[in-house]
Amino acid sequence: MKPFKSYVVRTNEENQVTHQVEEVTESFLGEGNTTIAVEYSSINYKDMLGLQTKGGVIRNYPMIPGIDLAGTIISSEDPSLSPGDPVLITGYKLGTEHTGGFSEVARVPSEWVVKLPENLSAKEAMMYGTAGFTAALSIAALEKNGMKVEDQPEILVTGATGGVGSVATQILRKLGYENITATIRKDYQVESAKEFGATKIWNITENESNGRPLNRREYKYVVDTVGGDLTADVLSKVDEYGSVAISGNAGGVKLNTTVLPFILRGVNLLGINSVSTDMAEREQLWNKLANEWNIVAVLHHTEIALQDIPETAAKLKDGQHLGRTIIKINGT
Repeated sequence: MKPFKSYVVRTNEENQVTHQVEEVTESFLGEGNTTIAVEYSSINYKDMLGLQTKGGVIRNYPMIPGIDLAGTIISSEDPSLSPGDPVLITGYKLGTEHTGGFSEVARVPSEWVVKLPENLSAKEAMMYGTAGFTAALSIAALEKNGMKVEDQPEILVTGATGGVGSVATQILRKLGYENITATIRKDYQVESAKEFGATKIWNITENESNGRPLNRREYKYVVDTVGGDLTADVLSKVDEYGSVAISGNAGGVKLNTTVLPFILRGVNLLGINSVSTDMAEREQLWNKLANEWNIVAVLHHTEIALQDIPETAAKLKDGQHLGRTIIKINGT
């Protein structure tokens, strides 16, 4: 196989992290029985973290980051996969411990591979990516815990202009939910949040709970993509037997709250793990994203090339990134 383009993260003698587009050979790739021609990837908050200080989400250097990819099978030892099959991968060890999707060619274990649903292209799959899959997992978890369109409950989406939050908001609107509050931190995010489908806006520049473990009940269900102090604040405002599906930690990893929302209001805190989701659930949710939950016609996204990754990563780091950014790999 000829050398191909990849975005490579390395560390130098001073343990500083560097990253750039390089030409590499197949020997650079991680182990696996399946080789894929990558057409598209996407950049997520986790990918941005991988480009920062050594010791973050990337475990081995040098590394090709990219926790998502979509493309076609080049070859596979798995009889269920044939050359030319359209496929996608999100999560697992991709881009952290195993070379990932920011590359024209990827080699992976076949058990990570999801066959692309018929109604979804590689580009559209990456318009969702890990962010969209996480949003779908969150909504599915909330519906399993009682969220129903016919009830028109009050729903809160935190980080609603980011990757997971924007997709979640748009799916909720697609499904017919009408009472959606979006959290924002900057005034310019208001119009984007409304465009995504939010009907109310909560500017969270200040913590409104004043440290109280219980406040006025405002929300029945929450898609929480932020974590940290905001989660503690949100929990104090969840109605009886409501649920919070939490998937992010951009606001911090500590949760400074009490047991009172859980034992006095019966609130459920649902952890969303998009990395190692069972394959049967993966396939079920990707089929929903391709069909009854399909929002690709309205999904806000930007398309970039491999060499544009640093600019997008900087926006993610500074909290200025809106919606989804996909990376066109082959041909860049």
